[in-house]
Amino acid sequence: MSHCVLIIEDEPDIRKTIDYNLSKESFKVVQAQSIAEGEKALTANANKIDVIILDLMLPDGSGLTLCRDIKSDAKTKHIPIIILTAKTEEVDRVVGFELGADDYVTKPFSVRELILRVKAIIKRGTASTQQENDISDIEAGDLRMNLDAHQVFVSDEEIALTSLEFKLLKHLLNRRGRVQTRNQLLEEVWGYSSDVTTRTVDTHIKRLREKLLGVGNFIQTIRGVGYRFTRNTD
Repeated sequence: MSHCVLIIEDEPDIRKTIDYNLSKESFKVVQAQSIAEGEKALTANANKIDVIILDLMLPDGSGLTLCRDIKSDAKTKHIPIIILTAKTEEVDRVVGFELGADDYVTKPFSVRELILRVKAIIKRGTASTQQENDISDIEAGDLRMNLDAHQVFVSDEEIALTSLEFKLLKHLLNRRGRVQTRNQLLEEVWGYSSDVTTRTVDTHIKRLREKLLGVGNFIQTIRGVGYRFTRNTD
């Protein structure tokens, strides 16, 4: 079955290039050059679109606003979003992730790498629908994860995490005491191969630490290697 990608980008050359290369990989492609056109395409194809590639700077508004609206709508919130933009500041990445974006690609970009990310997101979405034999709760000090309810608590206060933050935390907790390299995290949490280069791991770790308050200190940086959730949470 062919997967469908919606490109919301106001630069014709970029749309054409992405369309051409995705089509070569047997993807179906829908194009839009503005928020209004993107919303129209979503209304017509919400059940068919598997991934959205979204520019931030569009002629009729901010792509971040559209990202928020997509993730707030029950009909479209399941669709993964890759933000594509010339903005490189970390704050833009963080805001995008907080609004529900799955990845962030800065211009100029490698089309091959972008396609690898699209494929990884689709593969990750397929895998997440499969049944997992997990226990219902994971605890570490004042931290508790309820896997069935998809909730995280620190000292009985619920902490709001994005789906990727939740998956990242679960992965680190399940491998407590073991160092996870960035490549391991990219492969096992994001579903990316070593061909993909991205700072998304560091951005998500930083944001996760901030959200978990004092418990965030249990996520240790092993310089030159990766990250580890410490076994000692006393």
